[in-house]
Amino acid sequence: MASLLFHTKLLFLCFVAGLQFACGLVQYKPQQIHISSSSANQMIVVWSTFDDTKDSLVFYGKNKGGLRSLASGKSTKFVDGGSAHHTQYIHEVVLDDLDADTVYFYIVGSYSEGFSDVLSFTTWPAGNNWSPRLAIYGDFGNANAQSLPRLQLEAATGMYDAVLHVGDFAYNMATDNAQVGDEFMRQIEPLASSIPYMTCPGNHEYAYNFSNYKNRFRMPGDTDQQMYYSFKMGPVRFISTATEYFFFPKYGMYQMFRHYDWLKKELEDANKPENRAKQPWVIAFGHRPMYCSNNDHDDCTANESVVRAGFLGHLGWEKLFYDNGVDIAIWAHEHSYERLWPIYNREVKNGSTSHPYTNPTAPVHITTGSAGCQEGHDRFNKTMPAWSAFRSDDYGYTRMKVFNATHLYMEQVSDDQGGAVIDKIMVVKDKHGSYPYDASPIKPVGGSEIYNKLQNLLRKGGEGLP
Repeated sequence: MASLLFHTKLLFLCFVAGLQFACGLVQYKPQQIHISSSSANQMIVVWSTFDDTKDSLVFYGKNKGGLRSLASGKSTKFVDGGSAHHTQYIHEVVLDDLDADTVYFYIVGSYSEGFSDVLSFTTWPAGNNWSPRLAIYGDFGNANAQSLPRLQLEAATGMYDAVLHVGDFAYNMATDNAQVGDEFMRQIEPLASSIPYMTCPGNHEYAYNFSNYKNRFRMPGDTDQQMYYSFKMGPVRFISTATEYFFFPKYGMYQMFRHYDWLKKELEDANKPENRAKQPWVIAFGHRPMYCSNNDHDDCTANESVVRAGFLGHLGWEKLFYDNGVDIAIWAHEHSYERLWPIYNREVKNGSTSHPYTNPTAPVHITTGSAGCQEGHDRFNKTMPAWSAFRSDDYGYTRMKVFNATHLYMEQVSDDQGGAVIDKIMVVKDKHGSYPYDASPIKPVGGSEIYNKLQNLLRKGGEGLP
């Protein structure tokens, strides 16, 4: 009896100390389940176990009591870069024979070690003649995840077809030997296991060359962990970008150039007339904004980012967006919400004085980084720039509904105000494509440490670049 009591106390202490792996416990139960998608007929299912289960299986079907279809996949051993070398096995299974606009029930796991509870998702409608509904936010932490309960409730009622999480997860996924990342993934599981949870990396994922982000999330088309990809959803082509390549050159300067080349080709392809006929809306999203009016003196110093202008007139994205007719640009990073007037090269390009978002002649930028995290809010400069239309530092998130080829609606939800809608716009475009030719050179950005460092390296012909 004394021996049993001793071992019970030991296991309890191991759990409290977060040392369950060293104390001999096995962790086979599937957890951190989440999904992503790129079509009406496919779903990518991902989960973790802390021990190797040998097989990765998903049983699924259209009835909760009849999970008769089986798909198998693979698992990858992921060892966090922290001192504990926290190890887990991340499983990935692709379901590619699904019917469109259909509810599926599923369980994940293995024959040898057991399965998860029964979960469900609904596939997207087929084709491009339907109206996607999305929840959009960034900068979402394990602590102070204020918007999560409301998002979970809304997702459970069928309000959304997907989530866009625009960078910065958990704060941080690598913290405490990646245990904060594990808990965050468990937190979002009710949401992320039921609707496609589409992502891009932020600066808080930087540890160990973004390894926690690269290994935990499996996005369609991102087969070599490049951290950027695109997907089609009804009348929209979404383009997910990796702004962090501008700010972490220590992981390899070549990645910035490779990303630029990919983005240029992707935007040019999206803007071809035959592709615009299928997906007229082109929406790009990435973590760090091109413009902001916050007073926190980070990479939006001088109200803009090197993402916009690049270095020495090269690698900036704003001209790519303008030349290829990006309709909406979505960002986070600033822990606030800001809607801009249509803008290019610091100049407002409203459609008209009375209807600024009807046939605008430049992209519409939205920054939505206030879902909630322990770092709190980012405040604004007292003076509101001429290109800023609305801003709020309430905790909350953005909803988007793409009605059809011509009308796209966005609204900002304030969780601080009990779910009230505090801002909304309807973007109307009778024609999609490149904006009117503008020969003026991109106005440069300067003043930040990373900008000055890279400028000096580039002036030397790249000598000393990583």
